[in-house]
Amino acid sequence: MLLRRSGFKRLSYVRDAVREISLEDKVLAIREKENYTTFDQLPEIYVDAVLSVEDHRFYSHSGIDIIAITRAAVNDLRAGAFVEGGSTVTQQLAKNMYFTQAKELDRKVAEVFLAFDIERAYSKHEIFELYVNSIYFGNGYYCVQDASQGYFGKDPEDMTDYESTLLAGVPNAPSCYAPTVSRELASQRQAQVVARMVKCGYFTEERAQETLASGAMQ
Repeated sequence: MLLRRSGFKRLSYVRDAVREISLEDKVLAIREKENYTTFDQLPEIYVDAVLSVEDHRFYSHSGIDIIAITRAAVNDLRAGAFVEGGSTVTQQLAKNMYFTQAKELDRKVAEVFLAFDIERAYSKHEIFELYVNSIYFGNGYYCVQDASQGYFGKDPEDMTDYESTLLAGVPNAPSCYAPTVSRELASQRQAQVVARMVKCGYFTEERAQETLASGAMQ
């Protein structure tokens, strides 16, 4: 009975949120941003870099990544606190549109239900596009276009491999990894991104080293 009540509560959490502002209206609000960037305007390396560190099974799941959730749950239990999210790009988009950043159980479950709705209504490219147009990149930048212009003085489609991999790491913790906060921490995070790209098969070791080394020439 308690589980049933808890489930109803979480479903109600989603219904109330969407009733106030529909999913379609939330998406429209993002797309109406002045500096909205479409998927085909994003460098392939940037997309690969983001997915490597945020959701490398993005194209094969239907909104949630069971493997990542299980791993995160085990690590959270070991730590006795929420230390790892396991959220997919779709779940993060749901959170950005409707819910707070607090890691509350009801909110996390509500994310799952809404992630399924998003996956049914939009393509993977649309979901990724909405995601990078609604996340925080630090320094007051809330979309990839503003961040690319602010940090590098160029549009996203013109970013180099070095810039793409650097920017991909920032949203994980903008207060630490924004280049204007700490170039050293931003570079450390970038190295983690590039290492993940190698592990996921997007980069060879040689290209990874060339990408990181190219920063010294910029």
